[in-house]
Amino acid sequence: MTRVAAVDCGTNSIRLLVAEVTSGFDGVVGLRDVHREMRVVRLGQDVDATGVLAEAALTRTRAALVDYVAVLRRKGVERVRMVATSATRDAANRADFFTMTREVLGVDAEVISGDEEARLSFTGAVGELDPDDGPFLVTDIGGGSTELVLGRWDGKRPMFEGARSVDIGCVRLTERALHSDPPTAAEIAAADTIAASVLEAAFEAVPVARARTWVGVAGTVTTLAAIALDLPEYDPEVIHLSRIPLAGVEEITSRLLTLGHRDRAAIGAMHPGRVDVIGGGALVVRALARRLARETEITSLLVSEHDILDGIALSLAKAADRE
Repeated sequence: MTRVAAVDCGTNSIRLLVAEVTSGFDGVVGLRDVHREMRVVRLGQDVDATGVLAEAALTRTRAALVDYVAVLRRKGVERVRMVATSATRDAANRADFFTMTREVLGVDAEVISGDEEARLSFTGAVGELDPDDGPFLVTDIGGGSTELVLGRWDGKRPMFEGARSVDIGCVRLTERALHSDPPTAAEIAAADTIAASVLEAAFEAVPVARARTWVGVAGTVTTLAAIALDLPEYDPEVIHLSRIPLAGVEEITSRLLTLGHRDRAAIGAMHPGRVDVIGGGALVVRALARRLARETEITSLLVSEHDILDGIALSLAKAADRE
């Protein structure tokens, strides 16, 4: 079987999925996971303030890519696609990043638009869901941006009804507003205002009131799910397709914002690379939850471990199937 690899390089982390391309009796192209891996490299460190990618961040990212290339060779990958998102879209020295990725990976990384990022996340997130539970609102909270996409899923292909990416995420919001440890009440209020203001553009573009199921993807949401489940360590199989009540989003966010660095780091399921930014990410999730509580009958957040990585890999799988 053809093996494909997807690399997603965001503001906070770089992730790898190696998968085998499958084809069902109905001809639907799918994936079987072979390997998943995530490294926190903080590529977008201070890019919101400086406008450039830090040399140390580029070095961290290069080291992760070198290791990923070794995995690709061991796993016999035939096709690879790397997507770079928010931090690289914003950086004045993005050419340095693309030269580095080409040298290490052997293919060009693609800077995709926020809207394409949203659509890839949606495609990856809804593949296992019951079409009757749509329309689905998929939200991808990253380090520098948040994507919202509303659509339906007929079991084979998505049908989009609206998508928008906005420049707010766990790293960006933390660097803009949450300067104390733990943050002060004034900082939290400022962060809430920023998040609500920036997200408003997404709400204007995406008719969220039509949504019947809210699906959250990426590390902030999956970490909140691990906390909600009180897991002693991160377990993606338990987290995948779990639910957080909207009231639970409020409670977990409020609790995280009272904790200092040491107490956040002591949470068993917390990845070390998320300790500094989980509060900012949780505030974005809470802003989304509050809006959906007002405009829909949604009562919980469905958490998916499948996201843009799966969407990227599926794009490769479908290309291979056509040939």
